[in-house]
Amino acid sequence: MIPPKIGITLGDPGGIGPEITLKALVSENSLPRANYIIFGSRFVIEQEINTLGFDLDIPSLNKTKKAILPPYSLYEIGPSSKTLKKGAPSTENGKASFLFFEEAVNKARKGTIQAIVTAPISKHSWKMAGITWAGHTDYLSQIYPQIIMSFWSEELKVALFTHHIPLNEALKKIKKKALLDFFLLLHKNINKVYTKRYQFLVSGLNPHAGEEGLMGSEEEEEIIPAIESAKKEGVPISGPFPPDTIFREALNRPDKIVIALYHDQGLIPFKLKAFDNGINVTLGLPFIRTSPDHGTAFDIAGKGVANHKSMVEAIRFAHKLVPFF
Repeated sequence: MIPPKIGITLGDPGGIGPEITLKALVSENSLPRANYIIFGSRFVIEQEINTLGFDLDIPSLNKTKKAILPPYSLYEIGPSSKTLKKGAPSTENGKASFLFFEEAVNKARKGTIQAIVTAPISKHSWKMAGITWAGHTDYLSQIYPQIIMSFWSEELKVALFTHHIPLNEALKKIKKKALLDFFLLLHKNINKVYTKRYQFLVSGLNPHAGEEGLMGSEEEEEIIPAIESAKKEGVPISGPFPPDTIFREALNRPDKIVIALYHDQGLIPFKLKAFDNGINVTLGLPFIRTSPDHGTAFDIAGKGVANHKSMVEAIRFAHKLVPFF
């Protein structure tokens, strides 16, 4: 079997992305067999190797003439500037992390690589660099408008109806047609990558899921009609359930997937339970994209203490999905 080509973007050079990438590659819990291609700067990689004290030589993919790729290599891109700084967002870091990601996406769209695992970027660095997208998912959504942000762990699985938008904008999107379209699309994409039986549990929006209209009308007017329509289309779905108890119903139940109606409704319980081993999975792409579920952690960048477990899980899950694409 030919090993898959999995791209790994280094993320913001000022954060822990380079550290957790290298730690994952040399992890004692060996990664599955693949050609791991790091999209990043040679300067950033060598700086991190020196900081961590690793005896590691990563060959340049740009210069190799070998027909058979090494287990891991570096696709050199971005600045070699020594102005890249640790521990804080910056214009230079934003430009670099965007170039790493953009090139990996270009390669994935061409089929050169089968999957992308993205180390954390800083939205602030991107903004400082004049990049208008609010992160990886927002960039991908401009090319693939129907993508879905989901979060996976052994303990809990969550799919988000809305992503990185202000709460007042998310509330305006809670309409029957939009919800039904989302339920059908999520069902289609989950079927592609999840072969086990499962059930979607829809979170309510208001306290007690509206309590039959006493605490809000969205459940009665928009959410319940969308759920009933989805059932008629064969979607295994139920709800809405009170937001303060729904995650307990799905905890440690691999057959349950919670649909959260806005970002923090889903991410607060998910990160509380699965911060170290949870991952972000973008559904609805023609290729695979996963990432750790945490950010750049500027406060510990460069100290060599970052936990790389979520990165390892993101890589493993990307490899697991390759046969389905």
